[in-house]
Amino acid sequence: MADWHEWADVRERVRETNPLVHNMTNVVVTNFTANGLLALGASPVMAYAKEEVGEMAKLAGALVLNIGTLNAEEVEAMLIAGRAANEAGVPVIFDPVGAGATRYRTDTARRIAEQVKLAAVRGNAAEIANMIGETWAIKGVDAGEGGGDVAALAKRAAAKLGTVVIITGKDDVVTDGNTTYLVHNGHPLLTKVTGAGCLLTSVIGAFTAVEPDIVKAAVAALAYYGVAAERAAAEVGERGPGRFQAAFLDALAHTSADDVKRDGRVEQR
Repeated sequence: MADWHEWADVRERVRETNPLVHNMTNVVVTNFTANGLLALGASPVMAYAKEEVGEMAKLAGALVLNIGTLNAEEVEAMLIAGRAANEAGVPVIFDPVGAGATRYRTDTARRIAEQVKLAAVRGNAAEIANMIGETWAIKGVDAGEGGGDVAALAKRAAAKLGTVVIITGKDDVVTDGNTTYLVHNGHPLLTKVTGAGCLLTSVIGAFTAVEPDIVKAAVAALAYYGVAAERAAAEVGERGPGRFQAAFLDALAHTSADDVKRDGRVEQR
């Protein structure tokens, strides 16, 4: 059984190498995502034009696709970027925001998964379930009340999609269909900040840019992100999500591999 504590060092490799992360993300979270990646030590770029996304994706250490505010032109650009990244061996991380909320979102998520080789998919349980044709409640772009074993859902999705699946929630699940990890770090205040999940997907992208083992990269990213959230929440106490957001960016900058080794709560299933 692998010692996940050693994986915490991936965080330091990100800081040392400053990987370029190409984000094709939604308009709601662009600024927060860029600032979060900068705090981590990665180098963010947001490029959306069909005329340049292929070239930019090939230059990046990772490509992140996020359909939070999708439109037809942007979807086509994502497909161009995804195929270019595949050709260059650049890992593609996909965030199927709101899959299951509308037919267009669901069809788009499935289309991207079919036409682009994905290194990982990160979403909530409802998004992942709807991507593989299972029913799970969703309200807007957030998961609603659902039942069932989330780890089992993640394994089914990994088998069907042929990629690493990351389901985030109260506890986070990472699986390639064979090996599964649960990460128990995080804080409820993350749900009060728009874009916390989207930024997490981009942070996972930064970790995959420096670590080819996608399960290892994802577990390391989730533990780091969750520990940083806990540290930020402890600092601001009950003062609310505004102060938490600022403290969280600071915590992303200052949370070290040693912090994660000490405070991370990870188990292998």
